[in-house]
Amino acid sequence: MRQIIKCIRGFYMSLGMFCNIRLPFYIWDDRLAIHMITTLPLVGLIIGTLWWLCAILLTFLNIPIVLTAAVLCVALFLITGFIHLDGYMDTEDAILSHRPLPDKLRILQDSNAGAFSVVSLCIMFILQFGAMYAALENGKYFAMLIVIAVLSRCCTAVIFISLRHIPQCPYASMLTEKISISHKIFPFIISVTAIALSFLYAGFFGLAISAAVILGYIAAICRVFKSFKGITGDLAGYALVISELCGLIAFAVLPGVRNELWF
Repeated sequence: MRQIIKCIRGFYMSLGMFCNIRLPFYIWDDRLAIHMITTLPLVGLIIGTLWWLCAILLTFLNIPIVLTAAVLCVALFLITGFIHLDGYMDTEDAILSHRPLPDKLRILQDSNAGAFSVVSLCIMFILQFGAMYAALENGKYFAMLIVIAVLSRCCTAVIFISLRHIPQCPYASMLTEKISISHKIFPFIISVTAIALSFLYAGFFGLAISAAVILGYIAAICRVFKSFKGITGDLAGYALVISELCGLIAFAVLPGVRNELWF
């Protein structure tokens, strides 16, 4: 029972940090940081559900498809409070500087936005808008938005727990001291469940989108790990943004979904 209470409190902390939802009271306990990361996929479930409900509402209101695509692109970051987008911009700034590792780490921690981050943000938004527009125009199975949000955060939880942290990572000491096998298994179980449900819901189309999210995350993590020799919250957020973009692109380009929207 005590462990369940810790998990619930950790989930509440995770919801307060990674989701832009007003909570009735504030909780923070360094000892629960590992539970906060472990329960991140459950936060993804809430974020994905809100994202999906936003799509339902815009479709019900018969909003023009161009505006619907734009609102859905922005809605995802509004729901998360732009926290992962911040990591994406900082990471692109550091990587594209092509400087030695100490300089990259300094740029990664710099709160100012450089030219590389702004250009990368524009490219990401253009691709995301195009993918969302094509998905709205062609697709059905839009509850897959929930799966995209859940799987991207399952990958984040697994990677953040498993890989070596850069010393500048604020959660490194809290995580490395208290990791148990259950902390590693829980996100894996959630990811397997999400993939299975996506197959039951959308068949091989659902599996393809799930694969795109996971492979996109792996590719992004390999890129940042090669550059920084470790992981931080910003780098994990960068990979999360990339993985969700890959899921949306797969949603848009895969054939066989040209009927009306099914929610």
